[in-house]
Amino acid sequence: MERTIVHMDLDTFFVSCERLGNSKLEGIPLIIGGGDRGVVASCSYEARTFGVRSAMPIKMALRLCPQAKVMKGDMELYSKLSHDVTEVIQEKAPIVEKASIDEFYLDITGMDKFYGGYKWTNELAQSITKETGLPISFALSINKTVSKIGTGEAKPKGNLEIPENMVRSFLNPLSIQKIPMVGDVTFQLLSRIGIRTIQTLSEMPAEVLQRMIGKNGIDIWKKANGIDNNPVEPYTERKSISTEHTFSQDTIDIPKLKSILIGMVEKLAFQLRSEEWLTSTVVIKIRYSNFDTETKQCKIAYTSADHMLTKTVTDLFNKVYQRRMRLRLIGIRFSGLVRGTYQINLFEDTEEMLSLYQAMDKMKSRYGFDAVMRCAGASFKPNNKSEILKRKL
Repeated sequence: MERTIVHMDLDTFFVSCERLGNSKLEGIPLIIGGGDRGVVASCSYEARTFGVRSAMPIKMALRLCPQAKVMKGDMELYSKLSHDVTEVIQEKAPIVEKASIDEFYLDITGMDKFYGGYKWTNELAQSITKETGLPISFALSINKTVSKIGTGEAKPKGNLEIPENMVRSFLNPLSIQKIPMVGDVTFQLLSRIGIRTIQTLSEMPAEVLQRMIGKNGIDIWKKANGIDNNPVEPYTERKSISTEHTFSQDTIDIPKLKSILIGMVEKLAFQLRSEEWLTSTVVIKIRYSNFDTETKQCKIAYTSADHMLTKTVTDLFNKVYQRRMRLRLIGIRFSGLVRGTYQINLFEDTEEMLSLYQAMDKMKSRYGFDAVMRCAGASFKPNNKSEILKRKL
């Protein structure tokens, strides 16, 4: 059976959230980000007409659009409204994947037999806007890639249906930058040899593309040809990642304990970013020498940044470790995960901080987790008694 996959994306989500509570922000260039040395987390369409884009330094954005209003952003508000939208969708859709804080995939295959898929999706989008006040765009097609590209073309507040017989004619004239996985580096590389449209890319031999850009070449070639068999993976907030460290000798060495915790955070945060997860709940676990076990947790704004998670973990450790007895085990768990990248949380970060994370992650990916670490966490050395649990249900 031909699949029917829907991609839904909330329009300028952070901006729309801010405008819900302040009508004076309607129609003006608006930038969500942090500080003069920070970067743009999101911006309104009014700001985009001046060339402002996400991840751009705030100073550059204001040079392009000096009349823009800059707001710090409220991740707690955005997380709540994202949850509200998720509930509306899950109540009505058969299979839902929450791809990030503001985008969703739905598998409504077979629904055409009973109810037009496009009509049903349009009514769902109207329900979302009615119940939450947030504008949303969508596209439906035969797979996730085509639907996602379609939503990008439909924005803002638009919708598209791309049946199988129109996939190639829809994709062919578009820029290769529209393909998920094609970043600036890949775009520049392909542009230099005259490959700028999806049609040109799709007509290349797949093996040539693989030799040019590496292991992702085949996947990009498939996407250019409208091929994507990836399933819609049902979303659940119960997923988590965690690690535990059991000491060979029970210890009460506080500096050592905190250093190991920082190293554990750094390892898990790198895993979050590598797999494109953001966490909203942090749990710390300690086990005393007499085997008494205690935990402490707190909710946070979605993030995958070491420096933010380290502060939270350290604060939780100070609260939970009260007996001054020796410890035999410490553990950390990040849960309440949603799909997303580190760039979702840029309110406090400078361009330099973002560049640092990108450089460190590149080195870790190539040479291993411990190729580069913060000095404060260098005491953490995973051993046979350390257990990494990925996406545990």
